[in-house]
Amino acid sequence: MFKKFLLFIALALPMMAAAQNVKIGLVDVNEVIRVMPATAAAQKQLEEVAAKYDEQAKSLQEDLQKQAEELQAMQNDTNTLPAIMERKVKAFQDSQARYQEFAQKAEADIAQKQQELFLPITTEIRNAIESVGREGNYTLIQSSASEIVFYYSAPAEDVTPLVKKKLGL
Repeated sequence: MFKKFLLFIALALPMMAAAQNVKIGLVDVNEVIRVMPATAAAQKQLEEVAAKYDEQAKSLQEDLQKQAEELQAMQNDTNTLPAIMERKVKAFQDSQARYQEFAQKAEADIAQKQQELFLPITTEIRNAIESVGREGNYTLIQSSASEIVFYYSAPAEDVTPLVKKKLGL
């Protein structure tokens, strides 16, 4: 019995000691991203790409509006032949489909460009956070904006300034 008690103590003591050494850090990743110089450049590039797509979308919308007006005028004209009307309706529907396809492709391209531009930024931030974690002996560094953790009792420290310092900000 006494041996079992000693074995229990021998096993439990290191676990209790380790549990007391939990060090938690919180970082405001959005703040770090916001103040990074590379973010402004990436955002500018993304806005330029989006502006080009918006320009093309506006042109397609103007074309659709013109076709819709022509179609409306033809519907009001009693002399319009059915074959011509059918051809105009088909052309309008094709234009609508092209516009929808363009809009979906543009949205996907912009999302891909955003990922491409911001991946190096987020990688740099992740590396800085990992470095701060190792240097500060943190058990866990979590985003302060995370809504996943509802409670933790260990004291937490805001490491955002340390991450900014590591990035030279």
